[in-house]
Amino acid sequence: MIFKLSDQADKGFTNAISYDTHRPSYPSEVVDALLAHLQIKGVESARVVDLGAGTGKFTELLAARDENYEVVAVEPHEEMRKALSAKVLSTVDVVDGDANNMPVESQSVNTVVAAQSVKDEAFAAMNAAGVKANDKGELPLHGRVIYAWTSSVPGGPISEGG
Repeated sequence: MIFKLSDQADKGFTNAISYDTHRPSYPSEVVDALLAHLQIKGVESARVVDLGAGTGKFTELLAARDENYEVVAVEPHEEMRKALSAKVLSTVDVVDGDANNMPVESQSVNTVVAAQSVKDEAFAAMNAAGVKANDKGELPLHGRVIYAWTSSVPGGPISEGG
């Protein structure tokens, strides 16, 4: 299945530098909790796919960790991908792709993260690609998946999917 960004997303993300400048990052305690839930906190050189990585807000946090994660940042929007690539993160491979076209080998990934992606779209794309997590959030490609997003509501709800 070929993925196509909506026209709204395609146009809206054209100014990737502005997006990167104004979009908030993630609090470190939330990142720690997510990585613990994914069972990769403290795991040296875990392989992480950041699906829909955008300009790399979450990717940067993964790359800066002491665990030295090997990150594959998958992003379909050219301008967003260029902005992320310009950051030159040493343990990050920035690639063109989406949930239907992730350039990773089967059984080679510890976890997939979709940070700031629209949860329903991420689920739909992964389901269309035949990537389905079981009831524990475990993926057949040897790992777990979690969706994370920032909220403008202080103390707002945290949800998990899988």
